[in-house]
Amino acid sequence: METAPAPSSYPVQFDVAYPDRDLNRLTTAFRIFAAIPIMIVFASLGGQHYSWGAHEAGYVSAGASVLFLPVLLMIVFREKYPRWWYDWNLELTRFSNRVGVYLALMDDQYPSTDEQQSVSLQFPHPDPKTELNRWLPLVKWILAIPHYIVLLFLFIAAFVCVIIAWFAILFTGRYPRGLFDFLVGVGRWGNRVNGYAFALVTDKYPPFSLNP
Repeated sequence: METAPAPSSYPVQFDVAYPDRDLNRLTTAFRIFAAIPIMIVFASLGGQHYSWGAHEAGYVSAGASVLFLPVLLMIVFREKYPRWWYDWNLELTRFSNRVGVYLALMDDQYPSTDEQQSVSLQFPHPDPKTELNRWLPLVKWILAIPHYIVLLFLFIAAFVCVIIAWFAILFTGRYPRGLFDFLVGVGRWGNRVNGYAFALVTDKYPPFSLNP
């Protein structure tokens, strides 16, 4: 008897529910135009936010900003991670991913600014005194460079996958499951790197993996 694989112990957990139904072909065909209002809302938050994707092809990689430098300074000098800063980073990253999922055609439900919808993202509120190395945030963004290189190629592949999925939805109404799972994996990878290097919620180095 085969045993089920052990669940991932990585602190950042990400998933998207597969739409096992016919998707709206009209909104899919004109998705980039339909997304303009929510993109304006997202861009109005200002700054740059690291998340997975290749602009329209994947999850949003520019727009709102996670609180990186203030959190870094608080961890280094005070060994604190203020709860409201954590809540901002978590909810902002969730919003970023909902917009990205919509742009990637993975859900035709318009992105909500507060409801989770088909996107599930969780990461912990760490206790810097017991769970984080106070000096590691100074170099995490450097340590993550190998991930940036891999993600660059994954984002290019994601762009191609979304184009293929666009045609598939227009002709069949369905999102090819293999392409969907790959994009979810890229999103999972990018969110783990984001949680490690920028949101600073864990010191555990992200795995080089698309899997949960």
